[in-house]
Amino acid sequence: MKLIWLVGFWIGFTLFCNPTEAQENRRQMVILDPGHGGVDSGAIGINGIKEKDIVLEVAKEAIRLNKELFGNTLDIYLTRYNDTLISLSDRTKLVKILQPDVFISIHCNQAERKAAQGIEVYVQQTNSNTNFDLQFKSEILSKALLSEFDKALGFKIRGMKYANFQVLREAQFTCPGVLLEVGFLSNMEEAEHSRRKESVRGYAMVIIQALYQLIDAEYY
Repeated sequence: MKLIWLVGFWIGFTLFCNPTEAQENRRQMVILDPGHGGVDSGAIGINGIKEKDIVLEVAKEAIRLNKELFGNTLDIYLTRYNDTLISLSDRTKLVKILQPDVFISIHCNQAERKAAQGIEVYVQQTNSNTNFDLQFKSEILSKALLSEFDKALGFKIRGMKYANFQVLREAQFTCPGVLLEVGFLSNMEEAEHSRRKESVRGYAMVIIQALYQLIDAEYY
């Protein structure tokens, strides 16, 4: 993608011109990945809302909160800024180019059992090539997100889980990364909750608070 190439060139040029200053002034960088998009709607809620729309709103709200409440202390990029389908490989290419401190892929859950509720966070399952330092930091990020959803929003916590999702697998050697499921659209209560603007704001605030919690603890 041309945009990815241009972003990579700009960052590389900046570091080449003045690497010491660039490192000293560098903010903690985060890539938020709103799942799905375009013709891929993701989960469709029992009330008709679409996963692709909810997660994009959450990611954009995180950018707004970071700017308005925290003075852009975090340097946040999105893998998509509108209703466009971006391939999974292009999403992780951006991660490899920008070399962020944290990667969070944002999704909504769905299940045949309509009573299923709660928050899940996935971490890349270990394998023979696992970078255990990045794996540990991914697990810390997962636990911070779950803790914030529990304390701030009172969601049922389904826990940290391990999976081999492509975006996690391809980003695992670059930075700590997790895949966050912000509730079940197949559950009427959580689908209605996700429809509301204040809920979207709450999801975004939880993500930002978890990131600042890690920065304050100097995990990243």
